[in-house]
Amino acid sequence: MFTQSKAPLQDLPKSPVMGQMMDQPLLVSSILEFAARHFGDTEIVSRRVEGDLHRYNWRDCRARACRLANGLAALGVTMGQRVATLAWNGYRHLEAYYAVSGSGAVLHTINPRLHPEQIAWIVNHADDQYLLFDLTFLPIVEAIAPLCPNVKGFILMADADRLPQETRIPNLQSYEAVLAGQPDRYEWPQFDERSAASLCYTSGTTGNPKGALYSHRSTVLHAYGSAMPNALNVAARDTVLPVVPMFHVNAWGLPYSVPLSGAKLVFPGAALDGKSLYELFEGEGVTFSAGVPTVWLGLVNHMKQNGLRFHTFRRTVIGGAACPPALMDALIDEFDVEVVHAWGMTEMSPLGTACSLLARHTTLPADEQRAVLRKQGHAIFGVDMRIVDDNGSELPWDGTTFGHLQVQGPWVIESYFGEQETALTDGWFPTGDVATIDAEGYMRITDRSKDVIKSGGEWIGTIDLENIAMSHPAVLQAACIGMPHPKWDERPLLVVVPRPGMTVTREELLRFYEGRIAKFWMPDDVVFIDSLPVGGTGKVKKTALREQFAGHVAAGITK
Repeated sequence: MFTQSKAPLQDLPKSPVMGQMMDQPLLVSSILEFAARHFGDTEIVSRRVEGDLHRYNWRDCRARACRLANGLAALGVTMGQRVATLAWNGYRHLEAYYAVSGSGAVLHTINPRLHPEQIAWIVNHADDQYLLFDLTFLPIVEAIAPLCPNVKGFILMADADRLPQETRIPNLQSYEAVLAGQPDRYEWPQFDERSAASLCYTSGTTGNPKGALYSHRSTVLHAYGSAMPNALNVAARDTVLPVVPMFHVNAWGLPYSVPLSGAKLVFPGAALDGKSLYELFEGEGVTFSAGVPTVWLGLVNHMKQNGLRFHTFRRTVIGGAACPPALMDALIDEFDVEVVHAWGMTEMSPLGTACSLLARHTTLPADEQRAVLRKQGHAIFGVDMRIVDDNGSELPWDGTTFGHLQVQGPWVIESYFGEQETALTDGWFPTGDVATIDAEGYMRITDRSKDVIKSGGEWIGTIDLENIAMSHPAVLQAACIGMPHPKWDERPLLVVVPRPGMTVTREELLRFYEGRIAKFWMPDDVVFIDSLPVGGTGKVKKTALREQFAGHVAAGITK
C-alpha cells in the first residue's frame, strides 16, 4: 500500500534539479489578505450577543484585524504566546482568528460548554496570556479568573459601555478599547509556515483534555482541501452560515475556507434554536451550512411544525456524530437540501472524509444512492486511511470487515501539545473509531472503539442500532450502550427519547429490528428517558448513560 514518507522534511533528499518557483510560506494571514484584496466588498453578517445584526465586508474585517494585531502587540503579546477566546460565532471572533495567528501568536479557542474547573485547567495548561470573551460568558470568566494566575488580562468582546460596574476579573478591558487609536495597517510578519497557528483541546470525556496544536501550513492546506468540490465545496457564489461553533475545531475550518473561496459569511451568534436559524437562513439567503445532527433536528422540527420551506438553502455538511437516516431523508426529500455526510476529529483539523456520489451511482435507484450517502465517504486529498485488527495488521477493504481506523496526512496530529511522546502508531494516528472501508473507498464509521459492544467475541456496532431506532416515526433520539452480561460479556441496551406527543413500547421497537439486523445484534432491552445527556460538542455522553443504567437488568436476564 502507498504511504507518504515519514522522514522529517529537512532530512529528505534533494533532487539535483530543483524547481524554480517562488518560495512563499503558507501563512494564515495570506487568506485574509486574499479575501480583502479580491473579494473586499463581500459581506460578513453577524447576529451579535446584543441581539442586533452587524454588517461589514472582508476589507473591513482585514482593517479591524490589523487594529487588533497592533493592540495585542501594545499589550506585549509576542510570537508563540497563546491568546484564548471564549466566544460565539461572530465578527470579533473572526478578527481574533486572524489578528492572533497572523501576528505569530497562537489562537486558543476554548469550549465554553465545559465545566468552569475544566476550562481553568485548560487555560493554565495552555499558559494563555490573555483571554477574549463574549458578554454571555462573563459568569464563567468571573469563576475561573482567580484560578488562572498567569493570565495577564481579560478582554470583553464588546463596547466599553458593556463593562460590568463591579467584577472580580482583574485587568479587564473592552475589545473596542484595545482597538481604539490603533492603525488599520499592520505588516503581517513572515516566518516558518510550520509555526503554531492555533490550539484546540479535545472534549476530555476520559481524563483531562488534550491539545492539538495546528501549524500555519496545516491550516492553509486544510482550508484548500476542505474547500474542494469533493469536500465542503465552498465557492464565491455561496452564502455560508457555520452553525458549528468556532470553538469546535475552528468551526471545521470554515473561517479559513470561506475567505479563501471569497464567499459571503453569516454568523448566528448564540441563537442556535430552529426559529432563529430559519429566520437568518431566509433573511440572508444562506445557500450552505454545517453543523452537528442535533442542530438540524431542531431546525427540521421547527419547520415541520410551522409548515415552512427553504428558498435559498441547498446544501449542508453534517458531522460531529453520525447523521440519523431519518434526518437525512427529511432534509433531502422534504426540503430539497443536499446532505454531505462528513467525518473528522480535533486531531485532524478536523476534516478527514466527505461523502458524495460517483458518476456510476447516478443511475442507481434512489434507495441505493441513499445507502451510499449514509456512509462517511471518501478521504479527501491530504488524508490517507486504513483499518487494522487488534494486532495492527491491515484489514481488507470489502465493506464488511470491521477494524480500528487509522489516518495520516499533513493536517493530522503527530503529538499532543505539551507531550514529548508521539501519538502515532507505526506512523499512523489511531482515531479511536471502528470502521469499514469498501472496495470503492467509502469509509463507514460503525462505532467508537470505547463504545463498540463485544458480545460473545463478536462486535456489535451501536451506530447502526441507533439509526434504525431513529427511523421509527415515534423515536426522536436513541443511544445504544453495552451492558455487562454473565455469558456474553456485553449485550446492547437501547435508550430512547420518544417524539413529543407519541408513544412506542419496548416490544414494538424490538419488532421494528426484525429482518434488519443479525439476530445476535438484537438489543436485550429498551428503556425510555426524557432526554439524552449531551457533552460540550453536542455528542451523546455514553459514559453518563452507562453510569445511569449500571444496575439495569434486562427482562429475562439475571446477573
